[in-house]
Formats: sequence, structure tokens, C-alpha cells
Amino acid sequence: MKITVILPAFNEEKLIASALKAVGSALDAFTAAGWQSEVIVCDNASTDETATIARRSGARVIFEPVNQIARARNRGAAAADGDWLMFVDADSFPTRALFERVRETIANGKIAGGGALVTLVGIRGFPWLIAQFWNGLSYMARWMAGSFIFCETAVFRELGGFNEALYASEEIDFSRRIKRWARRNRRQIKIIGWPRLHTSGRKVHLCSHREFARLLWETAQTWGGNLRQRDSCRLWYDGRR
Repeated sequence: MKITVILPAFNEEKLIASALKAVGSALDAFTAAGWQSEVIVCDNASTDETATIARRSGARVIFEPVNQIARARNRGAAAADGDWLMFVDADSFPTRALFERVRETIANGKIAGGGALVTLVGIRGFPWLIAQFWNGLSYMARWMAGSFIFCETAVFRELGGFNEALYASEEIDFSRRIKRWARRNRRQIKIIGWPRLHTSGRKVHLCSHREFARLLWETAQTWGGNLRQRDSCRLWYDGRR
């Protein structure tokens, strides 16, 4: 068995080394079972030292010139050799315990893919409550958080990967499609409840409440149509890190 961990990265020079260090330590969970692994960083048109730092940290770096998270993930998956894919955001820090749960989940042979509940580092108050709401929705609906997704490679490719028409919510679109695939093929989707993935809560500090409210309002008004427009999803693409 071989696992490919893919980190899409746009201007992540501040956190990419820490994220890769966490991934490297977590991969011991697979090594201990005799599984192989590889780490791919997809440099998504960064203008900083992301690629240099990633190479220095031992990752294989590939380049995707179109700055879009769905394309970056798909580009990484296209270069992967693993039997299973794991997508981890470049501002996230998985633990060995989490990867051990993933290994156990894969080994039971009934799972097509899955994700994990998340903890936003350094976040309190109302944003913390929103994160808990998401976790509840994720667990009940089996929607995968974009910061941590694992999937059998053959299934991912059969589904065509992430929808490149979307600049945001591509993980929910993918979750819906893989759930339908799993029902047809008598497989399951697993959302790991514990341990959780620790991921940066920096957007809460970098973006205003007004910006978040505007995005939610536009999404509600257009029934999600705005998520196909880069300008409407500027919270993820404006380069603030």
C-alpha cells in the first residue's frame, strides 16, 4: 500500500515548513505498518518562497499556474503514485494519531474516502461556535473539510477529481459525488471524529466580519453561483497570509 499526501500551497512560506514537518512525523503511522508514502506540494502560482522551502523540507514540488484550489489539488493527484490520496492544506498540522485512524479506516476495506473534524488553532468566541457547527454538519452529512480529505485514488480518478468550475466549496461538491458513488458501490464515507485535524484559524484574524458576511450574503442570493467566480471568493485568493 502506498499513500500520497498532497499539499496545495499558495504563498505559504510562513507555514509550509511546519505543515510538512507535521506531515512527516504523522507518516510514521504508515511506515510502522510497512506502507509506503510520498509527499507532493503543488505550488499554486506562489510569488514567495513556498516552493523553495517545500523542496528544502523534502517534498516533491510541482507547479500549477492557474491559481485555484481545485486545480492545485487535481494537479497534485495527477502526479501521484499512491493507492490512496490524502489532501492536507498547507496551513494544517496532522498528527500521527490522526494518520493511524486513517490507516485503520483504509485497512477495513469498506471505505471509499473520508475526512476529519477540525480544530481551528487560536480561535474563540463566535468563530469557534461556527467551527463547531461545521463539525456537526460535517459529521452528520459526511461532508469532508477541504483541509483534510482522503480518498482511494481509483475512485478519485473515476469521479474526475475536484470540480474546476468552483473557486470555493469544491470539497462539498466532491463529498456529494463520492457519497453517491459509495452508495452505488456498497462502500462507505468516514468522517473521523477524534483525533481532530489542527488547522490555522488565521482567516478569522485577517478578514473582517463584514467580508465574511458579504460572502455569505452573495452565496445565499445566487444559490452558490458566485462560488464559480474568482472575485466573489477573494477571501481565499487575495494572498493575505
